[in-house]
Amino acid sequence: MKLICSKNLLNDAITMAQKAIATRSTLPILDGLLFEAESDGLTITGYDLETGIECKVDTDVLRPGKIVVNARMIGDIVRKLPEDLINLEVDENYIIKISSGKAKFRINGIEAKDFPKIPIVEEAEQLEVSQRVLKDMITQTIFAASNDDNRPILNGIKVISQANRLELVAIDGFRLAIRREEFDEELREMSFIVPAKAMKEVTGILDPTDNPVKIYPSHNHILFDTGTVKLVSRLLQGDYMDYNKVVPNEVMSKITLKTKDMHEAIERASLVINVDQRRFPFTLKNDDKNTLSISSKTDIGAVHEEISIELQGENVDADYNPKYFTDVLQNIPIDDIRLEFSGAFGPCLIKPLEGEQFLYLVLPLRR
Repeated sequence: MKLICSKNLLNDAITMAQKAIATRSTLPILDGLLFEAESDGLTITGYDLETGIECKVDTDVLRPGKIVVNARMIGDIVRKLPEDLINLEVDENYIIKISSGKAKFRINGIEAKDFPKIPIVEEAEQLEVSQRVLKDMITQTIFAASNDDNRPILNGIKVISQANRLELVAIDGFRLAIRREEFDEELREMSFIVPAKAMKEVTGILDPTDNPVKIYPSHNHILFDTGTVKLVSRLLQGDYMDYNKVVPNEVMSKITLKTKDMHEAIERASLVINVDQRRFPFTLKNDDKNTLSISSKTDIGAVHEEISIELQGENVDADYNPKYFTDVLQNIPIDDIRLEFSGAFGPCLIKPLEGEQFLYLVLPLRR
């Protein structure tokens, strides 16, 4: 294999593919990236047997070939090379020669035949959406996915495409996040569950633009294709929780307020709560229809703050985990929201004032 390429392009592709490298692997080859040079350019692949990322690099290929190289080593070398133009060559003994300017490296590679193949996903079923929209939707739900191995199905994000609506759902038993997006065109009807770990990597390959990402789900795997980067992940199999049943129909209190006011007040209330004091909640309470108090009290000290609201219905007095609220509030892009309560022991729903773009549910803590 022999090629010439740009340092910046190569570095970007290596950085992207490295996201799929196994952190703890008993197979040394999974610590590496697969370099495949063909007449149409260079493809760099990382794969941890669950998630694979494949990046195309525009290069001048002088001799095709393939090799596996340690991901950390090649990343460090390319990042620190002195010139923008890189010459890379592999000899018959799997020695990789890298030169840029006056810097020259010789590192040991691994024969590519033992590198596991990424599953092939048939491109029959297709969903195409804006990269920016999907990136936002994942960011605004992924924090509510579970990391409990006893309930592995909840470690994923459920994706539902129906009519002209795309819906992403995450739930961990204490909170629920639903993000919806309406489209002008009809979408193909489909439903699948993607591991949250893979969805996090998907956000890394998406650009905040309206360029499309094509999504191809199969029975066991799913492919996300931006045109220059492909990500393949296994799908989670099983019955997802019926999240619609946990959303209460009866509403006893409705509070309208400023997203920023509540977010900042809860962050201040959290300042007296140490990491080791997760059992300490913050309290939402109001005694009139125009003021909501946000307070916390721990071994360190106490905080009490009041923000302006509009209340309809009964007064509120309940305790919550502050992280569950800040995770939501920092990802809401609109200025005004509505909180809905179904009693002291019922969940708090966080909604937009109009429409159904998102729905968040947070369970209270028992006193």
